[in-house]
Amino acid sequence: MIKRGKFIVFEGPDGCGKSTIAKMIRNELLDIEIDCVLTREPGGTKTGEKIRDILLNKDNIISASTEALLMASARAQHIEELIKPSLNLGKQVLCDRFVVSSLVYQGIGRNLGINRVEKLNEFAVDICPDLTIFFDLDYETALGRRNIRKTSDRMEDMDDDFHYKIHEGYKRIYSEYKEKYNIIRIDSSDKIEKVFCTAFDKVKEILEV
Repeated sequence: MIKRGKFIVFEGPDGCGKSTIAKMIRNELLDIEIDCVLTREPGGTKTGEKIRDILLNKDNIISASTEALLMASARAQHIEELIKPSLNLGKQVLCDRFVVSSLVYQGIGRNLGINRVEKLNEFAVDICPDLTIFFDLDYETALGRRNIRKTSDRMEDMDDDFHYKIHEGYKRIYSEYKEKYNIIRIDSSDKIEKVFCTAFDKVKEILEV
């Protein structure tokens, strides 16, 4: 019988380095011959990527509730088409953002309410991460990292007040929901190599390697 893979999620505000570290961990796992898949939200499937384009296109005007529904729709497709099949094949699934992002961005950032967004995702989601790594970074450093980027999307172009709410929102979700979503916190203010080593140690623990 094939041993089910582990589902590992990377979370944090824009500029925290999670996407870069997720790629580094994927590469390291492949180097030691551990089969894994790196995916992202919104996205991860052909349908999901089309929804991502709608969500992040600067030309689109999207209400908060529509945004939350589109995120949940992309997630439902992602789970059924890619995440669960990969786990059932014994692959380790690394995902850049998942439900916690919706709780923060739509629940807190868009003022829809955490409970309301969580209930919406209960319909779309029937899987929980084995590990969620929250990359915590002080607001000013995250802001500086975002400002040096050459490109941005509709979400990244939101004003500083929105991004501050997101920053504080992650801390709130970690404090109140860490057991439910298996969240651990890593300080991502250090050099990326050190943050990577800390995160990779946590991944190896959950994978028992």
